[in-house]
Amino acid sequence: MVRVGTSGWSYPSGRGTWNGIFYPPAGAGGFRAGDELAYYAEHFDTVEVNSTFYRPPTAATTARWVAQTPAGFEFSVKLHQKFSHVMAVGRGAPPLPLAEARRGSALPRPTQADADEFRAGLDPMAASGKLGAVLVQFPAGFHHDGETLAYLRGLLGAFKDYPMAVELRHRSWSDAAAATLGLFDEFQAAWVQIDEPKFRLSIRQDLAPNIERFYYMRLHGRNAAQWWSPEAPEDRYNYLYSTEELRPFAEVASAAGSKVRKAYLYLNNHFAAKSVVNATVLKHQLGQPVTGEYRPELLETYPVLQEIVPPQSRHLI
Repeated sequence: MVRVGTSGWSYPSGRGTWNGIFYPPAGAGGFRAGDELAYYAEHFDTVEVNSTFYRPPTAATTARWVAQTPAGFEFSVKLHQKFSHVMAVGRGAPPLPLAEARRGSALPRPTQADADEFRAGLDPMAASGKLGAVLVQFPAGFHHDGETLAYLRGLLGAFKDYPMAVELRHRSWSDAAAATLGLFDEFQAAWVQIDEPKFRLSIRQDLAPNIERFYYMRLHGRNAAQWWSPEAPEDRYNYLYSTEELRPFAEVASAAGSKVRKAYLYLNNHFAAKSVVNATVLKHQLGQPVTGEYRPELLETYPVLQEIVPPQSRHLI
């Protein structure tokens, strides 16, 4: 089973908003603010929750998400940044700049209470059977060494009751592949396979699954020019994969899906709903039905969809 979705479903503002292009305008056909997740779930059977990276989920919120989605839908939830990034002092402070975070071999310092709070927020998803995986995304400055390996072992142990997917971006982890894979095998954690602009110290991966339990892939886009210094954070993800660029990932996901119990493939190139477009193309390449409503604004902006969206899914009003 290969599930294809996007990283996040709510992008209500900025130049890269989804409102009015993927989502109907407020009031159109009775569409209201808060209907986005249910609308999204008509198109895809999984989503990666990114908001939990910035704010731990509450049980009330995740219970509402569960209620808004059909049976069989699954959420993969990104772990809060305090588990993966070195945080500046002060309530609500952002992560430290990369260079400062690495100075002195700094490591994240989450508490037991932090872990308990996050787990409590996941309870409604886990109880409903809609929790896919828990994703921990480390920054490019998180290098492989004895301290970081020990930290990662402790983190995986703290969340051992969930399927864990770990995204590492620094090349030192792939250079020490045997140690990295050994740790993941110990906890049956998936090594997240990523596509992103590649630089000298970027991680190198073969895109193959490392465990049979599940497979996890994220496509971030290839906007190398704006990767490190975007004018706005959303600009980093302003990239549309071509059909030809996506085809190898469809082949990889299909092959992985035959070797694992479940496979997740998420598109994070979310600028102006480009992830929606590419996720739809990937579903089509995998032989999965294209479902849900596609508005004329989306079809006109991205002509590739006109070739694969069936007539009954085209909303003409």
